[in-house]
Amino acid sequence: QVQLVESGGGLVQAGGSLRLSCAASGYTFSRYAMGWFRQAPGKERELVTAISAVGGSTYYADSVKGRFTISRDNTKNTLYLQMNSLKPEDTAIYFCAARDPPSERYVYWGQGTQVTVSS
Repeated sequence: QVQLVESGGGLVQAGGSLRLSCAASGYTFSRYAMGWFRQAPGKERELVTAISAVGGSTYYADSVKGRFTISRDNTKNTLYLQMNSLKPEDTAIYFCAARDPPSERYVYWGQGTQVTVSS
């Protein structure tokens, strides 16, 4: 069955860094674009960044441009999110998700990993 398992979350001080990983299994990872979403308490889930199936194209929300970097290793079926210069407003649960090629909808989701940035 399809599994997306995030890791790397935790508590960090403002200005610090974290690297999230998302290990995928049960489907052909290299055929799916991938995204990182986050959901803060009381807020809707938002798309933070996304990467194309082969990694040649990326998208970043304005709030994270210049601070976050998405990457993937299709040989390891793993998605990454390098987060630098973290701010308290980055505090949220971070989810990875896989986008179905035909429908372009995010169809597979991980369980999420908590990121907490203290001021």
